[in-house]
Amino acid sequence: MTVESLPRRQFLRGKFSTLSCLENNQKQNFVGIRPPWSVENSIFVAQCTRCGDCLSVCETNILVKGDAGFPEVCFDNGECTFCGKCVDACKQPIFHPREQLPWSHKINIGVACLTLHRVECRTCQDNCPANAIRFKLQMGGVAQPLVNFDACNGCGACVQGCPVNAITMNDLKQNE
Repeated sequence: MTVESLPRRQFLRGKFSTLSCLENNQKQNFVGIRPPWSVENSIFVAQCTRCGDCLSVCETNILVKGDAGFPEVCFDNGECTFCGKCVDACKQPIFHPREQLPWSHKINIGVACLTLHRVECRTCQDNCPANAIRFKLQMGGVAQPLVNFDACNGCGACVQGCPVNAITMNDLKQNE
């Protein structure tokens, strides 16, 4: 990524490369999020050739080489538009049909959220294209975020937009 192609928001936050995303993920013992519509991880790892075709066609550059060179989603770079170009570019049988839901990931707003510290912020709501985040007014305090998990599609727009990195993506299948 060059300085010319770096989005202004990432520049102002000091996010100069995808390496920062990978370093942050490794520090947190992160198990990567595979591209949308990916099959079960064990099948994905067994059949993915790590050719990079999906990385090169990703229109928002959120697909990066992760552990062992397998593609992972890095929401620090942007959001998933669910365009499906990664699925179309792949020659291996590692994706479900695009008619299915792309994934079961939903957001979690953590304790670092500014509103929990009485600081007004609605960046996540402003960035959410699915309108899944609303704010509940509090008597004598700052409005608190509420997530409509039925509306949340896991695109990650709120993750990338959060000024304090309080939002993470969780796989609901792992929590069952």
